[in-house]
Parts: sequence; structure tokens; C-alpha cells
Amino acid sequence: MTRFSKTVVLASVLCSGCTIGPKYQRPVAHAPVTFKAMAGNDEWKMATPSDGLLKGKWWEIFGDPELNRLEELVNVDNQNVKQAEAQFRQARALVLANHANYYPTIGSTPAITQSDVGRNTGRGSGTSQSFSLPAVATWEPDLWGRVRLSVENAVNNAQVSAADLENIRLSQQALLATDYFLLAAQDMQLKVLNDTIQAYDKNLQLTINRYNGGVASKSDITLAQTQLAGAKAESTDLHIARAQDEHAIAVLTGQPPAALDIGTSTIPNPPPPIPMGIPSQLLERRPDIAASERQVAAANANVGIAETAYYPTLTLSASAGLLSSTLVNLFSYASRSWSAGPSLSQTLFDFGRRGAALENAEAAYDGTVAAYRQTVLSAFQEVEDDLASLRYLAEEAVQEQEAVVASQQALALELQRYRAGTDSYLNVITTQIIALGDQQTAITILQRRMTAAVDLVKALGGGWDASNLPSGNALRTVAGADPQGTQKGAAEEQKQRH
Repeated sequence: MTRFSKTVVLASVLCSGCTIGPKYQRPVAHAPVTFKAMAGNDEWKMATPSDGLLKGKWWEIFGDPELNRLEELVNVDNQNVKQAEAQFRQARALVLANHANYYPTIGSTPAITQSDVGRNTGRGSGTSQSFSLPAVATWEPDLWGRVRLSVENAVNNAQVSAADLENIRLSQQALLATDYFLLAAQDMQLKVLNDTIQAYDKNLQLTINRYNGGVASKSDITLAQTQLAGAKAESTDLHIARAQDEHAIAVLTGQPPAALDIGTSTIPNPPPPIPMGIPSQLLERRPDIAASERQVAAANANVGIAETAYYPTLTLSASAGLLSSTLVNLFSYASRSWSAGPSLSQTLFDFGRRGAALENAEAAYDGTVAAYRQTVLSAFQEVEDDLASLRYLAEEAVQEQEAVVASQQALALELQRYRAGTDSYLNVITTQIIALGDQQTAITILQRRMTAAVDLVKALGGGWDASNLPSGNALRTVAGADPQGTQKGAAEEQKQRH
């Protein structure tokens, strides 16, 4: 065995035996035993077993075919999702680039050199040629784990990008559902206004007839006309809002606003019950929490990379090739040429640069841990907020429906008294305003309930799971290009590594 071969073997042994950098452990984030808003509320129960949790196409629980169709377009044509997917592929390419550092760099620089030396040089004269066909290889053994840590860092960042992609996808899907239910509520408001305009028009004709009969005053006609014009103006203004929401939905589905036309829709039922899991499951079901946790892992790898700066760098290089003064003899054994040897480099004094870099990496790690825990707390807050909203909006809907029924009865009685001439038209207008306001409020409450349900689905992660994150092995293969693939999750790979 040559000395060079012994050096390679020794380097391989050292490479496999040295591990630099802190071992990664997922930060502790305390989860409550149950959600506060679920206490004493029979409508919201934890899903048991977990098969009852949301999965995949969560929007289908609302049972709206048009919403289903539009949501499918988000996955295909939404430009924000496409941008995030491209960023994920960039991060995946960095994994491949860092993993390539495990292997040597091999190159070749073939050359033909011709020189001419004059008589006055004292070295003879004449023209000479040389032909060379070399192959050069350099390799830096991963003695202290620099390459391993850089690959881990790249994998963690790629997983952050994959989780960010799913978070953006979920956000765009939830935004579309919110806009869709808002548009449906506007259609319901327009129907109420159209019915009210028809009623106001009939009341105007009634008032004109009463005025012609000498029963009503001219001011009653003016009041009726004012009320009718105001309702029409409100209807026109609502059309503006509906058009803008339709345009927003078109952009979310990757279409120009002029290309999408959504027909009149309605919200036939209140939101369905949303299957809930135990609070601790939230840590695995939200892509933003997964992204934040993977950032902590990446910061942990950066600490290890900063620590490796204190250790020397070993580089093994070798070259072999053919060298001859004539092309005819270039490929003969006598034209052989080779060289090989190791080199070692070590920083002796840097006046605190490495220490500062390590301190910076450790501080960055502490910051990402705090950010992770804050993300978890915010997630629990969002779930609690949405649960509370759904609970109290359901109660408010019942109360408002009672107000709608009562105002309709009051309006019917007031119109009877006006026709009988026992009450003024001003009281009729006042009662009509109250009745219209109650109807509009009831629709607004229904729309808010649907929005709260969508927000709750988003707060629960929309059926996503951290096991869907691509593993390091998957990121180095073609299958790793799909962050939603069924590859082994990052958590399982981390467990096996340690």
C-alpha cells in the first residue's frame, strides 16, 4: 500500500469517527390539554381516532361544487403558489450542491504548447512542442463534519421552503373560500335589497294613491321616494363590492378578472362541525409551525459549522496524465506523469473572528427557538379565537333571527295601521329600516360564521401533516421535487440519524 493510499484510508477513518456540532433536539413547546373554547360546548368535540381529522381537500366539507372547482384551480394556477414552489426547487438544488462536496472534484486541462527560442538566449535555438493530457483530482475529507453539517443545513432549509409552500397554498385556499362566502353573502344581501326595493315601490304607489285620495300628505310621497332611492343606491354600491370580490377570486385562481364569471350563489346552511384534534397535534399539523421548527434545526447546524472553523482542513490532491514532446509518443507508457500528496491548513490567529462567528450562530439559534415558541403560541391563540367566534356567532345568529321575525311582524302591523289611517308614514319608514337592518345583520352573521369556520380550518393546518415534509434522501432524488410526496418525514429521519 502506498503512502498516499494510507493517507486516504486514515482520512476516511477520521472522517467517520469525528462528529462536531451540537446534537439537535426539538425545542419544548408546551401545549394545553384541551382548547379553552371547547369546555362545556357539545358542538365541538375532539376527533377520536385521528382518522376523523381533516385531510386533503378540506373545502369539500362545505358541500359547494362551485367552491370545489375554484379551489382546485388554486393548486394549478395560483401564481403565489407557483412562486413558492420555485423557491422550494431552489432550496432543493442547494441540497444537491452541498451533498456533492462529499465527493472529489475531477478535471482535466489538455494542452498543446509550441515555443520558439532564439540564438541569443544562450539555450540553443529552434522550435519545440509539448503535448499534455492530464487528469487532476482534489478531495477534502469531511474530517470534522463540515460537509455533513452543511448538507443538514441545506436539507433543513429545503424543508422550511417546503413547509412555506404548503403554508402559502393553505393561505391562498382559505382566502379564496373567504372571498367566495363573502360573495355569496353579497348575493343574499342583493336579494334582500331587491325584495325591499319592490316593497318600497309598492309603498310609494300606495302613498301616491292615498295622496290622490286626500288621505296622505305630499311629504309622505317625498319620504317614500327618498327611501326607495336610498335602497337602490345601496344595491348599486353592493354590486361594486361583489364585482371586486369576483375579481379577487379570479386572481387567486390565476385568471384575469374578465375571464371569470361566478353566478348568483347563496349560503344554504351554517358551517358544518370542524373535526378537532388534541392541542398537541397542532404542532404537527400546521405548516408554519413545521417551517419554524425546521429553521431551528438549520440554526443548530449553523452552530456546528461555526465550531468546525477551529479545526484544520485536509486536502488530498492527485494528478496523472500523459506528457510528450511529440503527438506520436503521447499515448506510450514512457509519457506517463503523476503526482499526489496531502496538504493541511489551519488558522492560527484570527483575533476573535471565529469566536464572534460562533457567538453569532448561537445567538441566532436562541432567536429561532424563541420565534418557534411564539409561532406555537400564536397558533393556539388563532384556534381559540376561531372557536370562540363560532360559538358566540351561533348564539348571536339565534338572537338575530328572533329580531328578524319580530321586526317583520312589527312592519306588517305598522302597514296595517298606515292603510287604516291611524299612523303616519314616518313610523312605517322607521319600522322598515329596522326590518331591513335585521335581515342584513342576519346575513352578515352567517357570512362571519362561514369565515370563522374557514379560519378555524386554516388554524388547524387544513389537514396537512409534518410527515409530508420531504426527507433528506427524498430531496436528493427526483421524487424529492414533490413536497407533498409520501416520502419518509423529516422527524423520522432525524430520529434515525441520532
